Amino acid sequence: MKAQVIEKQGAIVKFEIGYTAEEFENALIDAYKETKDQFRVDGFRKGKAPRKLIMQHYGAGIFDDEAVERLLQKDYPNSLIELGIEPIDRPSVDIPELKHGEAFAIAVQVETPPEFDVKDYEGVTVKGVSYPVTDEDVEAQLAQAQERGTRLVSVEREAQDGDTANIDYSGSVDGEKFEGGTDTGHSLKLGSGAFIPGFEEQLIGKRAGDKVDVKVTFPEEYHAEGLAGKEAVFAVTVNEVRADEKPEINDEFAQDISEFDTLEELRADMKRQMEEQGALRAEMETKDAILEKIYDGNEVDVPAVMVDDQLEEMLKDFEREIKQQGYKLEQYFQLTQQSPKDLRERIKLDAYKRVKMKLIVQNIARLQGFGASDDELGEELGKMAEQYSMETDKLREVLGEFQLKLLKDDITNKKAVDYIYANAIAESE
Repeated sequence: MKAQVIEKQGAIVKFEIGYTAEEFENALIDAYKETKDQFRVDGFRKGKAPRKLIMQHYGAGIFDDEAVERLLQKDYPNSLIELGIEPIDRPSVDIPELKHGEAFAIAVQVETPPEFDVKDYEGVTVKGVSYPVTDEDVEAQLAQAQERGTRLVSVEREAQDGDTANIDYSGSVDGEKFEGGTDTGHSLKLGSGAFIPGFEEQLIGKRAGDKVDVKVTFPEEYHAEGLAGKEAVFAVTVNEVRADEKPEINDEFAQDISEFDTLEELRADMKRQMEEQGALRAEMETKDAILEKIYDGNEVDVPAVMVDDQLEEMLKDFEREIKQQGYKLEQYFQLTQQSPKDLRERIKLDAYKRVKMKLIVQNIARLQGFGASDDELGEELGKMAEQYSMETDKLREVLGEFQLKLLKDDITNKKAVDYIYANAIAESE
């Protein structure tokens, strides 16, 4: 197979995929092997007739279409990669009259993303963004770590608001026990509001071993109709009182939650990480602001087919998200009182914006001559392989040529965004 570009006019690219007589013959053999069971020839069991006899019986070109289709399935995507063509719609294919024993070429025409000169993408002026880290921010981070290290410990004192009481209880209304009103070894955080109003407050001041009759009134809107608005008595035994114990923030605390020996080392590392996160956040927001300015400053003839493809992809993503939340798309429409048409219209504007922004970034990359080298691709694959605990060669095999091309495109586009960021002018806040 040999592919070559024949003509390029604007966004339309014409190319040929050429085959030798031997390649065509091999494709015909494969087509025969895969489809011979479909043909019946007198004197032969189904699927056992020789190819020549089938061709004599059904016509010399009986396997031609299948052979060509198999060639295109394999070689069309490979040709796109080889020639560096990125189609945005289905190809137009012109297959010549085929003659066995002769070479031939299939003519293909595709539409590609538009190429245009992006205006004013260098020296874009935006407001500077920064997220400085204060000592108070670090202490707040330490406090969160301290909160995560909190544990419950048994205390020999009266229960206080915020303590956890381990209790046995048995409830009754008018002297009769009711379903769901009895339990043993139940842990109840006082002040949490998990029980009937007034229940938890009557346990404050009690110690382990105390027995108390807790008197409450079920709310009028209580879910069990037989108990709604009724007065109840719970016979409660306090088994244990436990209190939150927070670790002291010191060197020992630093050693327990990190690889550092001292609290000051932990503080310094926390501050460094927070500063890195703040810098990354500021960079991302600044890049978004720059891209937004370039987006607004450039008129682009966005192909409708690209918007439609992006829209369909976003709708599929949306449906997946809805399913992950335990709903069906039909339920979403009922709950929101929207129609499928409403959803499409709402998402279509975002789809248009994504496509236009992608085209702008791609053309900046083209104008600057950016690309992705094999070494850069290998580095990116190495990071991905480590993330998925795979060998790099295995990951490359799993991804395939098409996905590897998309990964190269991502690297190229990132270079374009980094370029406009590096050449932007940030005004003081």
